[in-house]
Amino acid sequence: MTGAFLNAIGILLGALFGLAQSRPLSARRQDFFQRGLGAGTVFFGLRLVWLGVNGTFQPCVKQIFIALVAVTIGNWTGRLMCLQKISNRLGRFAGNLITSAQTKGLRRVGDGFLACTILFCAAPLGWMGAITDGLASDYYLLAVKAVMDGLAMSGFVKMSGWPTLFSAFPVYGFLGALTLACQVYLKPFLDGHGLSDSVNVTAGFMACAVALVIWEVRKVELANYLPGLAFAPLITWWLR
Repeated sequence: MTGAFLNAIGILLGALFGLAQSRPLSARRQDFFQRGLGAGTVFFGLRLVWLGVNGTFQPCVKQIFIALVAVTIGNWTGRLMCLQKISNRLGRFAGNLITSAQTKGLRRVGDGFLACTILFCAAPLGWMGAITDGLASDYYLLAVKAVMDGLAMSGFVKMSGWPTLFSAFPVYGFLGALTLACQVYLKPFLDGHGLSDSVNVTAGFMACAVALVIWEVRKVELANYLPGLAFAPLITWWLR
């Protein structure tokens, strides 16, 4: 569960950095981190694709085709399930909690802690990172998320108070449990039937879509694509 641990450490370090700094990051530094995080997400996403695609030319093309079909069908399914709408509602709820947490009082401090926990646990990149960490021991997507969450926490901790840094612990518990579940229950079955690579390739393409959001190039409904990770092995099995 290396990725979940790194994510928790990133949140804690971000909180400590925010408490130590009297001023927020300048726009220039924020732009630098934004570009770097987007590039890192693309790199590690394509790395997953490269590691997952194997064999001669025809099998490689088939694997990429399956991943793209899984992403497409997953997006349709996510829309039917209203996953992005649910994610948006959670985001608005967390935003309201952060706003209320700026006032004094124990209840408001708890609001800030709950808001950060929701935001960091519900992020689609976290789900993708935990799944790939469990199936392929590839924690790099969660490492990128760790930096993103750390930068966000450096601002949240100023608005909501230092107790919000404790949100690192439920984030570690949630992502760690998801990683462990994939490693113990899914990995043996998928590896035994040669289906793990299809999940990793699909996750790699989805990670590249995350970069479009980070760079603010295009608004992508990331949560809707998550079912694609389940469709990838099913389609691979069906096309055999």
